[in-house]
Amino acid sequence: MDFRSDNVHGAHPKVLQALVEANAGPASSYGEDPWTERLREKLAAVFERDVWVLPVATGSAANALALAAYLKPWQAVYCHYEAHINVDECGGPEFFSGGSKLIDLPGEGAKIAPETVERAIAGEGSVHAVQPGALSITQATEMGTVYKPAEIAALSAVAKRHAMALQMDGARFANALVSLGCTPAEMTWKAGVDALSFGATKNGCLMAEAIVLFDGAKAEELAYRRKRAGQLLSKMRLASAQLVAYLEDDLWLANARHANAMAKRLAKGLQQAGIELLLPVEANELFVRLPQAAATALQGAGYRFYPWVALGSDAYRLVTAFNTEERAVDGFLAAVRQAKAA
Repeated sequence: MDFRSDNVHGAHPKVLQALVEANAGPASSYGEDPWTERLREKLAAVFERDVWVLPVATGSAANALALAAYLKPWQAVYCHYEAHINVDECGGPEFFSGGSKLIDLPGEGAKIAPETVERAIAGEGSVHAVQPGALSITQATEMGTVYKPAEIAALSAVAKRHAMALQMDGARFANALVSLGCTPAEMTWKAGVDALSFGATKNGCLMAEAIVLFDGAKAEELAYRRKRAGQLLSKMRLASAQLVAYLEDDLWLANARHANAMAKRLAKGLQQAGIELLLPVEANELFVRLPQAAATALQGAGYRFYPWVALGSDAYRLVTAFNTEERAVDGFLAAVRQAKAA
């Protein structure tokens, strides 16, 4: 009944069971535990290479700290204007980088085009202007669209041409990955990504995210930044155990496939009911146009979803999750048909 966000749902039972097991008995603190070591091994296998992994509690911390490691205070981060770092992190990236400027860019479907970045970079080498420092992209985007590996590589080429790091906010990383059908390596370091915020909370974990670095030169610095930011968890095993269970037997991919499939089911039914989809459904978010009377009737029937005024006064967002049931989708579709017929 609740399509507000994948954040409103709890954790997968296998993740909770792993948490219970990790809670039994003592273990070394601050990441010196078997679960955190196992997490490093698992993510190295996932990405087909050595990676540097720093578990944190929130995606906002992962984004802000990862970017800060690549930025000087007089540098800028280029991102889409809808990006979470721009509108939903309360100045965190600016704070942790010591004042770096966020420059927000336009782009259809919340995606940035390489030529848009090129045009935005002005004053390079001038003491009077902020200097290019990093480019941040969101995968899947805030509008539910997905960057293909070739698109990421094209953006990376622009970033490297201007000596910028490429950071990926992967809050819905798994949803984008299964949508594309590529490998994690192809969607990240092989396409030029330097740092990834590896999202898990939205896809079945309780409170567990990770900074994944493909550039080991920044690992030591980030360790200090994480501690200074209050994100070096003393009982880190309880976060790492969630992420290990999340990755075990590809649970993360199964969860994302289910969420995406429910989004496709919902999208197909809405189109059949004559409801306009405002953007392609490429992951687990839908943006639709609903008559006000229909939206009010659906909310009155107990369905919950957010208005999305950025797309219009009659635009709404619906998000499916790893545990969205077919009957919830079908019930919503039936309620839509009833509301339209009224």
